[in-house]
Amino acid sequence: MSRPSRTTDRDRVIWHMRCRPDTTPDAHRQVLDLLGEYTPLVQPLPPLAALAQLTGTRRLFGVDPGELAQRARIQALTRLGVDLHIGVSDAWSTSATASARVGRSGVLYLPDHRAVTAFLAPLPVDAVHGIGPAQAAALQRYGLHTVGALAAMDETVVCRILGGKTGRVLRDRARGIDPRTVTAARMPESTSAAHAFDTDTLDPVLVRAALLDLVVTLAERLRGREQTARRVTLAVRLAGGATTERTLTLPAPSAHTDDLRTATFRLLDAMAFQRARLRRLTLIAEDLRPADEGPGTQLSLDPARENRLRLEPVLDRINAKYGHRLAGPAGAYLKAS
Repeated sequence: MSRPSRTTDRDRVIWHMRCRPDTTPDAHRQVLDLLGEYTPLVQPLPPLAALAQLTGTRRLFGVDPGELAQRARIQALTRLGVDLHIGVSDAWSTSATASARVGRSGVLYLPDHRAVTAFLAPLPVDAVHGIGPAQAAALQRYGLHTVGALAAMDETVVCRILGGKTGRVLRDRARGIDPRTVTAARMPESTSAAHAFDTDTLDPVLVRAALLDLVVTLAERLRGREQTARRVTLAVRLAGGATTERTLTLPAPSAHTDDLRTATFRLLDAMAFQRARLRRLTLIAEDLRPADEGPGTQLSLDPARENRLRLEPVLDRINAKYGHRLAGPAGAYLKAS
């Protein structure tokens, strides 16, 4: 079976950019505009990351991709006051892994196959971009503890452990191969809420209670703005510092607590954390649009749900008058999930 070929700087260079966790959504948008001065191929990765694909950097700018990334980082600091970490390579997943390990310089440039291999090989296997805790644990049970071990393992064996498509994709990424390209897109309108645990936790009750709190916060905010959300993204930071996220598109744009709760808990269940300790939860409502652009509320034939939908405006008015979150959903929401 033929494998995707490695590209070179003449073909493409991909920057993966991360903003500091305290960066505001408005500052993130300004960073995207700054990246647009270097290339039209900028893809936002909410809440605080982005991709940029460049070609011919030495010919156009007179410097190599790493030096150009340093220039962009300095401009972000001086013009916007935003600190960026940028990973630079010829593959999306490799650049994303590099941007999380830039060190004090803020930029990590991997110019060729030798540099990519030397960087990836000693990393723990859970550093592969896109791998989940359960998948990493499965590889470790078979003695594959580093990215280099995964890259060197026979593809058939990896596919037996992780499944055909997943095994091939993760093994390719461990070898620095990722055929995905950057798709130019506008930053979607979004709003987010986050919860940081006092100590790393694996208690599912505490995790779900925190998520429910975030759901209610976002739902109230959307209804207050007369907006609806089309997508929901859940980003989870683990005890080791790694971050994983998933996105779900709602059947129809909604600002109802019920709909956002259902989508959010589906995302959490799909992540299959098992015994992983969690440090921070971020919930993002994306692709926002005016409420009057969406379809009207449909009859669900569920009396309990219909009662909750009728109560939402009443609860919103109580909270607006007497204080945020004075009234909210009952604990039965957790049991229903």
